[in-house]
Amino acid sequence: MYIDAKAIITAASVFTAMITLIGAVVAAYKWYDRQNKQDKDIAKMKEEQCLLIYGVLACLDGLQQLGCNHSVPETRAKIEKHINKAAHEQGE
Repeated sequence: MYIDAKAIITAASVFTAMITLIGAVVAAYKWYDRQNKQDKDIAKMKEEQCLLIYGVLACLDGLQQLGCNHSVPETRAKIEKHINKAAHEQGE
C-alpha cells in the first residue's frame, strides 16, 4: 500500500473532525456541569437569604416590642408581604 499526499490529507481531515467532535462534546459537558453547579450555588444563596430575612424580621419584632414604632411596623409589614408574595409565586 502506497501512502500519498491525498491519503495523508484524508487521514488528517478525519483526525481533525474527530478531535473537533470530541472537543464539542467536552465543551457541552463542561457547560452542563457548570449550570448544575450554579443552580446548587443559587439554591444555597436563597436558603442563606431566607435565614437572614427571618433574622431581620425577628430583630424588627423585638424592636417593635420595645416600643420602636416609627418605621419598624411599616418595614416589618413590607417584609412579611414580600415573604408571602414570594411563597405564593414559588408554589405556582
